Amino acid sequence: MHMVDNTLISDTVLEPFLREDNTAASKAKALLAQQKTVWELLRKGYESLDSVEIRTFDFGNYKIKVQFNPGRIVSSSAKVDAKSIKERKCFLCYKNLPAEQRGFQAEEDFLVLCNPFPIFTEHFTIPHVEHRPQQIRSSFDKFLSFARHLGKYYTIFYNGPKCGASAPDHLHFQAGNKFFMPIDSEYEAIKGSLGEKIIEDEKLKIYAVEKYPAKFFSFESSEEDSLKKAFDQLYVLLKEVMGSSEEEEPMMNILSSYEDNKWRVIVFPRAKHRPSYYFAEGDENILLSPASVDMGGILITPLEKDFRKITKENIIDIFDQVTLPKEQFNLISKKLVKAINF
Repeated sequence: MHMVDNTLISDTVLEPFLREDNTAASKAKALLAQQKTVWELLRKGYESLDSVEIRTFDFGNYKIKVQFNPGRIVSSSAKVDAKSIKERKCFLCYKNLPAEQRGFQAEEDFLVLCNPFPIFTEHFTIPHVEHRPQQIRSSFDKFLSFARHLGKYYTIFYNGPKCGASAPDHLHFQAGNKFFMPIDSEYEAIKGSLGEKIIEDEKLKIYAVEKYPAKFFSFESSEEDSLKKAFDQLYVLLKEVMGSSEEEEPMMNILSSYEDNKWRVIVFPRAKHRPSYYFAEGDENILLSPASVDMGGILITPLEKDFRKITKENIIDIFDQVTLPKEQFNLISKKLVKAINF
């Protein structure tokens, strides 16, 4: 691990920025404050958030926001085909990080880094120290661990390799301020009015929420093992119903938060990477490449033309295109009940 040392911030440098304890959540806050003092690209990225505009669309039971964020053009328009990936240097490998960038090591083999192209007022990228594919199944325990250790301030999220990850070749998670995404604060109302509880025992609750535009399954538990087993079961069923090949991950975005000694994991199964608007010509074009944050109720538009013209109908259509059809979603829901209650 000694090769990563050049990227690690020393305790001496971080200490003046620590406002509270030495937990991962507090260290992340301190890291961002420190990095803003020495890394111009990051500082400019956060300054650009001051000019971000937001439109809010009220759908009654929930709200969906659209954010005009020009700084996200790099991510939204990223070429993620195999050829483009192969031809570029991986920007999450520590040896390719900008000279000013520093982070701290967490969960043994991950780095916590500040994202220089933020959506949130505090936005972190959490890459594995090794260059390995973006795959959640074998790293779901680490994902839960980050949700717990950063959960005081942040929601943790995962974008599948064909679901908004601009580095599909390098395992990483992200973290951003709690309650920034509408779903963080609307979750209870959404699951109550638009979903149904499909499983409940003393260790685990599972909801299937089919009437929210970004259909999702959610798990609630204070037991890591129960969550891992339930998620693994869902993973297998998604693969089976969606017909993913042996080595291919079923398409999904995941959000997780941790509060009152309990995890909440929201899984958005995906049917498609990008909606038809993304590829359309002329006036029909809307450059929007949905990832976890979009599924959580905040659509990111890097171009002003799209921000101004997008309508409620467009929003519903975009979600319809990129999420699972109702029939498939309900089939998975039924199979999940059988598999877990078996």
